[in-house]
Amino acid sequence: MTAVRVAAAGLALLLATACTAPAPPRSRASTAAGTACPQPRGRLGAETATTIDVIEQAYFCILGTYYSGATLDARSLLSAGFAALTQELNRNGRDVPEAAMPALTGERKADWTAFEAAYRKVSDQAPDLRDKLAVVTLEAMVDSLGDNHARWAHDVEEPPDRYDGEGYGLGLQANVTSAQANLDPGAALPPLFVTEVQGGAVRAAGLRPGDIVESVNGSAPFVDGAATPAIAALYPRYPDARPVRLGLLRQSTGRRWTATLRPGLYPQDLTDLQVVRATLLDDGIAYVRVRGFTPDAADRVVKGISRLRAGRALSGVVLDLRGNGGGSPLEATRLVSAFTHGAVTAYLCTVDGRCEASRTDDTVELLDLPLVVLTDRGCASACEHFSSAVKDLRLGRLVGTRTAGLISGPAHGYLLRNNTMLSFPVRHHLGPRREVIDRIGVPPDHHVTLTPKDAAAGRDPALAKALALLQK
Repeated sequence: MTAVRVAAAGLALLLATACTAPAPPRSRASTAAGTACPQPRGRLGAETATTIDVIEQAYFCILGTYYSGATLDARSLLSAGFAALTQELNRNGRDVPEAAMPALTGERKADWTAFEAAYRKVSDQAPDLRDKLAVVTLEAMVDSLGDNHARWAHDVEEPPDRYDGEGYGLGLQANVTSAQANLDPGAALPPLFVTEVQGGAVRAAGLRPGDIVESVNGSAPFVDGAATPAIAALYPRYPDARPVRLGLLRQSTGRRWTATLRPGLYPQDLTDLQVVRATLLDDGIAYVRVRGFTPDAADRVVKGISRLRAGRALSGVVLDLRGNGGGSPLEATRLVSAFTHGAVTAYLCTVDGRCEASRTDDTVELLDLPLVVLTDRGCASACEHFSSAVKDLRLGRLVGTRTAGLISGPAHGYLLRNNTMLSFPVRHHLGPRREVIDRIGVPPDHHVTLTPKDAAAGRDPALAKALALLQK
């Protein structure tokens, strides 16, 4: 299968792939338009050029199948696409007289006909830009949905997060994650600092947890308290990524210096590669780190806790979901089922308010243990499904910071005729109390943040709070 670039790099198991659910039958609207919107079957062929016919297929696929497609003003898609078209012309120092937005009436098919005619006149005047114009037009149409689970995956191969047991990048984690930098910068709070040194260039340069990043390639990571795009450079994804120049401050000594770090491969601790890792802490508390809701995550958690329980009594469980980018909503529900039965874990709703309940899988064995869940802004999608269920159903307490608020609904994938993938939700996610979590997140019961001094000293205040709650 041709690997594809997900619109925002970062979170393991993230949104456009790991959260994709099997697609329902396509709607009559998409079929009637003559632009079938099928779900993929088997391996994809090689990607071919994006054309106006591919854009047309995506347009009617969105209108006929997307969660709010039935009520969506289609003019918003076309206006966003045409704006991107003209901006691309400007970026290339070009413009053509025909690049004027046609009048739109709100009638979907008629508006498409007008849009297509104008688009073809423009692309015919700039044949050397035809491929790029099509790509930016379709990207802008999908982006105009403003949906964190809507993606058009195409064009560039997405490198793996791991290369045969090695990591790629600078070799660090910061308090602002890759996902935050790309998807949710508004939630990031200053200062920017190193939380973990994994290896590679960062270790070679002598950086330590707690070191504050004052500049990235000469740009401030925060301006007036708001995150800037500069932060994303901390997480290079591609083997040809350029070196990154950091301005650094070590608070304990007051030292300021600059380090230029070249991205590369570096050996990873094997424990960092485990999706689920269970260990025993003092006072018989099971600590389970869950990095993503892979198809077997719930079973791994239950088995890990059962293994720790063999021959001893456990007094509680700490589930660490910090940095968990989500995955399968079914696995989130199954993990909730290890703590309660006969309950609703979420609702998936149509645009007109018809909701389908996601219920616990009561075949999952109950653990019957007190629970504390560690959350942060890196806990997204299926991770928020689980966290909201724990909070609403009073299965345990949440400690840390608010979750990401990136849970519009499980994404379904659709195959476009150039062998690229369009994915988006067909239903909207609500919490067990029918509350909206998307763009808001799940607030913790106990708000505990990490400071540069904590990171430098190797302290984990959220975990310490979780242990104190379980030891009461």
